[in-house]
Amino acid sequence: MMKKKISALLLSSVCVFGSAALAQTTAYPTQTIKVLVGFAAGGPADVIGRIVTQHMSGTLGQSMVVENRTGANSLIATKEVAKANPDGYTLLFASLSHNVNRVLLKEKAEYDPLENFAPISLGAVLPLVVVTAPDTPYKTVADLVAAAKKNPDSISYGSAGNGGSAHLAGALMATIAGVKMLHVPFRGNAPALTEVMAGRVSFMFYPMIGIANMVADKRLKVLAVGTSQPMAEFAGVPTMDESGYKDFEQTAPWVGLLAPAGTPEAIVNKLNAAMNVALKQPEVIKRMKDLGATPSGNSPAEFRAYLTQDLERWVKVVQAAGIQAE
Repeated sequence: MMKKKISALLLSSVCVFGSAALAQTTAYPTQTIKVLVGFAAGGPADVIGRIVTQHMSGTLGQSMVVENRTGANSLIATKEVAKANPDGYTLLFASLSHNVNRVLLKEKAEYDPLENFAPISLGAVLPLVVVTAPDTPYKTVADLVAAAKKNPDSISYGSAGNGGSAHLAGALMATIAGVKMLHVPFRGNAPALTEVMAGRVSFMFYPMIGIANMVADKRLKVLAVGTSQPMAEFAGVPTMDESGYKDFEQTAPWVGLLAPAGTPEAIVNKLNAAMNVALKQPEVIKRMKDLGATPSGNSPAEFRAYLTQDLERWVKVVQAAGIQAE
């Protein structure tokens, strides 16, 4: 009899707590959602994150506030979200550094890009372009390589940090060309691009976001585009394939939304639905395309599969380029 009473009590408790959890999940969100971005304001991840979350806020009925946690190629923001309460109120708007940091640092990264996160949706893919200041003597990628061959380390390339898309692409190009180039990391793409425009850094691979306007204003010039086909936005500019560097479209960075592992599936699905609604809005699509980004919403399961393939791809790139953690 006593055992039956205890069992009944336990069952009642489970039902009570289960009902409370379900009610909390169903009511979600009831407060402001914090979305961390690991890069400086004005960079691609920051700009696209703000565009997407602004529209998600309307669907969810709660504010989504983007906060920049710069440093260590997004490692600071990533670890903060990995350790956050999995209640849907602290999220990460991540980029390819999410996988690459783990590839470079291994256990020292202190997180697993798949096991410690619940994927919500891919946001966009951003083709890379090779840019330099308008008054540099370089007119082609071959010019950069020739200068580097003549004076090793005289050619520098900027990036948002060690292991970022610009670093990986620059290191891979230098490896294929058999030259030494100086990598100059910054705390985000925006400050790196500023130094390139000023001529203090020779060039960089930059996501196409906002580049067309800067080229029109004669603040930058494009030497090549990292896509398999020429880009209408940059008529006459060769692709990296045409410049002698095959498959560079695989270096294109992505951005997407992640929650801490253990976040209830219902919350993940609600966030996914809101994000996909945002990515289908005509004004969002236009703003993305104006920036050079391609909207790419998908399901949580599809995003997990994408992250898995992306991780495998960057393992190969890092090994091929001989990139080491700094």
